[in-house]
Amino acid sequence: MNDGSAADRVVEHLGGLAAAAAPGTRLPSVRALTAHHRVSPVTVAEATRRLVAQGLVETRSGRGAFVAPRRSARPEEDLSWQTVALGHRRGGEDEMQALLALSPEGAIPLSGGYLAPDLQPAAALGAALARAARQPAAWQRGPVQGRADLRAWFAREVGGGLSAEDMVICPGGQAALSSTFRALTVPGDTLLVESPTYLGALATAHAAGLRVVPVPADADGVRPDQLAAAFTRTGARLFYCQPLYANPHGATLAADRRTRVAAVVREAGAFLVEDDYARDLTIDGEAPPPLAADDPAGHVVYLRSLTKSAAPGLRIAALGARGPAGARLRAARLLDDLFVAGPLQQATLEFLTAPAWERHRRTLRRELRARREALLAALDRHLPSLVPPGVPRGGLHLWVRLPDGVDDVALTSAAAAEGVTVFPGRPWYAAEPPAAHLRLTYAAAPPQRMDEAVRRLAAALAR
Repeated sequence: MNDGSAADRVVEHLGGLAAAAAPGTRLPSVRALTAHHRVSPVTVAEATRRLVAQGLVETRSGRGAFVAPRRSARPEEDLSWQTVALGHRRGGEDEMQALLALSPEGAIPLSGGYLAPDLQPAAALGAALARAARQPAAWQRGPVQGRADLRAWFAREVGGGLSAEDMVICPGGQAALSSTFRALTVPGDTLLVESPTYLGALATAHAAGLRVVPVPADADGVRPDQLAAAFTRTGARLFYCQPLYANPHGATLAADRRTRVAAVVREAGAFLVEDDYARDLTIDGEAPPPLAADDPAGHVVYLRSLTKSAAPGLRIAALGARGPAGARLRAARLLDDLFVAGPLQQATLEFLTAPAWERHRRTLRRELRARREALLAALDRHLPSLVPPGVPRGGLHLWVRLPDGVDDVALTSAAAAEGVTVFPGRPWYAAEPPAAHLRLTYAAAPPQRMDEAVRRLAAALAR
């Protein structure tokens, strides 16, 4: 039996004893529990920690574990006054809750924004963090903009255009987006976005009180002519874009459009927020350089996160911008969080500069290709009408158009009833969607489960 289930047995046994005994009662010793359950002392310690976190058990140094004092029931109070005091509720929360929802037990996930646990370099990250945690200097306050060597790594990865002094370390891409929108706009301003676009960006923009205007995108990315028209009509000064394997639709901005988009932004006197979330998720060929690499006039605000390509718990990202915009972004990050935890920054740098990082990237490319091809094969076998006309060369998702008359939200609910989770296309649009879509994630389930997942989806569609 594995350690997880062994710890569960100890938790169930010890928790039952604690619930039946009076507060202050001494519980069985580690030695007694080890012998009774035939587990290691480490397993008993883990079970005890879990019960302490639940408030059922308390430990006393050198004496053992005891039943914790009972928590008195909180009296019912009238909190309705808060409705008036709080006023209007900010938007964005519902979208983020849906985006981060976990798949139910037993369901096959074709939804999610992170790598499956077996694709994450957990051992290498854990080893790096353990080494960092043992170094006293890591726990001291470093530069508020982040470690200079970590900022330099992000700047080098851009390939030119930004230096370490232009970068600021952030606790994840979502925090970086939030700071960017609030630092470069005021409530009521207009934000231009690709259509469709990243749901988290829409939610953050709504929370910041921005007016979001969509700009059509196709298989080659955002359309420069429509972007120019949107700037002219709205007077916007900020455009959010994912030029590489855009989430959800997977398009990469075509080579001939890169210079045209840059020219449109320059002529509008605006900023382009380049969300380079998928830089390490290339499957086929080589990714083009970031737009920030060729930005002499400082129009691009560059964002790169490691969370999507490594692990959800690696909340490390970097923002880069030049001139007064960079200074404003660094000030915003200082006001939001002061600085990012030193041990996490040091562990990240150790991981990125060790052979483990390149090994992970090679393995990830191979595994993502296998999962993408398995999902495409399953669609071709069970739902050929949903096979997308173009296959993204990287990223985590397929963007599939549904037959006319099919409601994407209703299909999502029906799929959940069949035991497969998918994400509807509607929330990814800032305005009315032109057609119904699903975002199907191939990074959350192993290749051998793709056929069964799509078979269940086909059953839901048939309903």
